[in-house]
Amino acid sequence: MRHYEIVFLVHPDQSSQVGSMIERYRSIVEASSGVVHRVEDWGRRHLAYPINKIHKAHYAMMNVECSGEALAELESLFKFNDAVLRNLVIRRPEAITEFSSLAVKPAEEVAAPAVEEKPAEKPAEKPAEKPA
Repeated sequence: MRHYEIVFLVHPDQSSQVGSMIERYRSIVEASSGVVHRVEDWGRRHLAYPINKIHKAHYAMMNVECSGEALAELESLFKFNDAVLRNLVIRRPEAITEFSSLAVKPAEEVAAPAVEEKPAEKPAEKPAEKPA
């Protein structure tokens, strides 16, 4: 089995369906004895150029290890699903498991206040001595 990175763009009106779409694609990969190494929901982002007069899309990415038949089935689902605006499948030499910087952060990370670092205080300077 080969490793693939799959990125797909979903119509912004269908953003609520992205989770169920990812689970459906995950089940297809796992049903063919494949492995899903990483799934990231990049959220709604502005497109570089409009696609069908749409300026924003919901991005999602998966790193999978699957057979050619499972990949062909995924690509046909992308093709016939009107909610998927674009998709890109890249063959990778190995699995990538670390999260990218584009991933949407979980709610608990966003809600946690950042600790501010205070600059080191300078030692108090002695006032200049007055000549008598």
